[in-house]
Amino acid sequence: MSGAWIFVCGPSGAGKDSVIALAQQTIGEHQDIVFARRLVTRPAQAGSDHDPVSEAQFHALRQAGGLRWHWQAHGFHYAIAARYAADVQAGRRVVVNGSRAHVQGLSPSAEVRRVEVTASPALLAARLAGRDRDTASAVADRLARGAACFGSRAANCVIVNDAELAVAAQRLADYLTGD
Repeated sequence: MSGAWIFVCGPSGAGKDSVIALAQQTIGEHQDIVFARRLVTRPAQAGSDHDPVSEAQFHALRQAGGLRWHWQAHGFHYAIAARYAADVQAGRRVVVNGSRAHVQGLSPSAEVRRVEVTASPALLAARLAGRDRDTASAVADRLARGAACFGSRAANCVIVNDAELAVAAQRLADYLTGD
């Protein structure tokens, strides 16, 4: 695989953040793989890997052309900095922790690959309930949105995170480092 954007998305509770983090740890320093850090208009919190920005900073970056992609989800603004495009042009694979809503708008191209991290509906429900940060109604809403993240476009790789996290992370690492 040459230079490409690798969009990883999945329904709430699939463990996407954990799979990406462990895959990154598994791969270690790899000259051809870059894990993009998202810019998000919320404070940094444990278990989330993003760079916090204010609403004003976000909009200033957007106006200045400093964002390659941006989207809204769960009441926050998310973005990937434009600087990562240079990595793709240099032949690197840039891994993006994406959103189902955002990925629908991506134009199909040779330089965009799609990875879906998912889990069984029962496990998604159990994980969301275990987070203890959403109301029962919010959990139900998240589960209802849990349809395939790429719509009519097929994922290039589907990872079912129903077993050991290490298995799912290794599958992602193998996909990222494969040809």
